[in-house]
Amino acid sequence: MKYYSTRDTSVRMESAEAVKMGLSRDGGLLTPEAIPQIDQAFLESLVHARYQERAAKVMALYLTDYTEEELLTFAENAYGPEKFDTPAVAPLRKVDGNTHCLELWHGPTSAFKDMALQMLPQLLSAALRKTGEDKTACILVATSGDTGKAAMEGFADVPQTKIMVFYPKDGVSAVQEAQMVTQEGANVGVCAVVGNFDDAQAGVKRIFSDETIRATLAGRGYFLSSANSINWGRILPQVVYYISAYCDLLRDGEITMGQKVNFCVPTGNFGDILAAYYAKRMGLPVGKLICASNRNDVLTDFLRTGVYDRNRPFHNTMSPSMDILVSSNLERLLFDLSGENAQEIRGYMAQLAESGRYEVSDAVKAALTEQYWGGCCGEEGTAAAIARYYRDYGYLIDTHTAVAADVLAQYRAATGDDAVTVFASTASPYKFCNHVLSAIGETPAGDGVELLDQLHEVTGVAIPRRLAALKGKMRRFDLTCEKPGMDGVVLDFLK
Repeated sequence: MKYYSTRDTSVRMESAEAVKMGLSRDGGLLTPEAIPQIDQAFLESLVHARYQERAAKVMALYLTDYTEEELLTFAENAYGPEKFDTPAVAPLRKVDGNTHCLELWHGPTSAFKDMALQMLPQLLSAALRKTGEDKTACILVATSGDTGKAAMEGFADVPQTKIMVFYPKDGVSAVQEAQMVTQEGANVGVCAVVGNFDDAQAGVKRIFSDETIRATLAGRGYFLSSANSINWGRILPQVVYYISAYCDLLRDGEITMGQKVNFCVPTGNFGDILAAYYAKRMGLPVGKLICASNRNDVLTDFLRTGVYDRNRPFHNTMSPSMDILVSSNLERLLFDLSGENAQEIRGYMAQLAESGRYEVSDAVKAALTEQYWGGCCGEEGTAAAIARYYRDYGYLIDTHTAVAADVLAQYRAATGDDAVTVFASTASPYKFCNHVLSAIGETPAGDGVELLDQLHEVTGVAIPRRLAALKGKMRRFDLTCEKPGMDGVVLDFLK
């Protein structure tokens, strides 16, 4: 299968090249030229399969220059017991009769980003071999909290790669920062950016499109690639867990074959819920896609009005991985809903760059309304959802999962739709101890990793072993830069 740019469909390449590049040189996102279709027989074949087998079969539909045997080996490596703390990898937890929570945080960094970022380094390493690449890939990452650690964990000491992560200074949780600045590996680097996630993401995109920097790095034996969800190798492994969740519901007798299921996903950069959309486009029986935003509600407004407008206050919230006003992966959705009209997409993105806003066509607006329902949840609602789930279900959830739980309740109240619904749990509550403790009525005794023990003592919920290992770990990185200085950080890193 070929891949082309959302901004120029004449740019075509094989999947290995798309994974290697990460972002098209015209600034567009690389997207499959067709969406493979699955049927009842395909789903039946996966119902009793292990997660690794499900992953290999789904990804093989898109990565046609990789063999299914290769992909199964990668999946065994990515999702094995040394990486994930449950054989189910992405288990479903039943909350009540028609509500299920898809736990995506059982990997090495206790966040859903592990689901893709344990797979991507293997896809990229294979892509380097398949394309005969002799240069070293430098992975540039902008993170709102979880992607950075997950990417460094995945790429640490992977041959023929280096990775530099930028995160917003004072814009991630204490545990998230501790995870990043203590990361081991000879090929990793991390730098705080004075600003917010959008600033870091814009800086990374600018570096990608700077021909002078690319030429300089090529002369030093490097090329740039991405581990953000702008890379198709990040999105595809996420498609797997929606199909896997449906198969688990079938296996457990919670639904019958063909019965539609809703998915509710907390999202900022739109990658996680875009993966659910692709699963639906493949033929997975999905009803509504419920997009859950925090106080940074640009996506909620967009889904309700068709107007994307980032000209609004930016809020630092207790769900920092969603503190985003420029949702990069929305471009892939618009490309699909517009009938793959690259000219239309270029127009939207140019307006976004120039004025910070754009309005989609009536046809795209109608398609958005049919597929999605958008809702947002403020700080009080987030805390209340954590408290409610702990009190009513004995279920401790993090701040991002709580946004999804609250927005799901809003959706059901507004629409009366009581269909079986799966909402995504994207991080362990231990990554946001201070806010979780406060929400369940406790007073945090500090603001850093010392709160891991307090939350455990109060709730009895086990601390993920790698988070527990953060206590007393030495800080390796202490670099900070202003937004214009990101270029220099990269050039210094790749001397």
